[in-house]
Amino acid sequence: MIGRIAGIILHRARDHVMIDVRGVGYIVHVSERTAAALPPAGQAVALYTDLLVREDLLQLFGFPTLLEKEWHKLLTSVQGVGAKVSLAVLGTLGPEGLARAIALGDWSAVRKAQGVGPKLAQRVVLELKDKAPQVMALGGDLTVDAGSAPGPAIEAEPGAVPAPSGAGTAAPSAAVASARIAADALSALTNLGYAQSEAAAAVAETQAGEPGADTSALIRAALRSLAPKG
Repeated sequence: MIGRIAGIILHRARDHVMIDVRGVGYIVHVSERTAAALPPAGQAVALYTDLLVREDLLQLFGFPTLLEKEWHKLLTSVQGVGAKVSLAVLGTLGPEGLARAIALGDWSAVRKAQGVGPKLAQRVVLELKDKAPQVMALGGDLTVDAGSAPGPAIEAEPGAVPAPSGAGTAAPSAAVASARIAADALSALTNLGYAQSEAAAAVAETQAGEPGADTSALIRAALRSLAPKG
């Protein structure tokens, strides 16, 4: 199993990247969100990978963090969700947005991904509602990015898609910080005796309303939402 790949980008596209690893070019399929955050062709990159093996096909799918890879594995466990649909969902929502949608039962958010109809979106939310909090709770341990590969820059392949300005910096860092804060808050609430699904919904709803909240503020706000009404 190929779990991580590191090398020099030869070519970038909107849904895949070719990475040179000691003279061998590996095509790695990625979400549009991940592709947009990659450095330009000719620069070093590293991605966590999942290898899809079929009788007539071998495909690598790449992820910037282990957390996103875990979400991909969880999504593809749902009947009707293949690897490309999973990448479409992650590209549309990101790991933090997907966690929030599942915790809140918001299948309409999942429906926004290309190739996902209403029935499939509802199935994703329904089947993963009890499994998603377990991945959310691991967020603090799995948000370490794949790093980069040392090596000299090389000339980009003609036709390569250039990286957007600022790609690979601020946005991933903010998502990583958000996932860690949510994971810590979820862990604290479950330690207080709340059910994982109940705590996950409270954390997701609170973080959506207060995206800049730190861990302590998120826990306090989530506890207020969990308190008996009346």
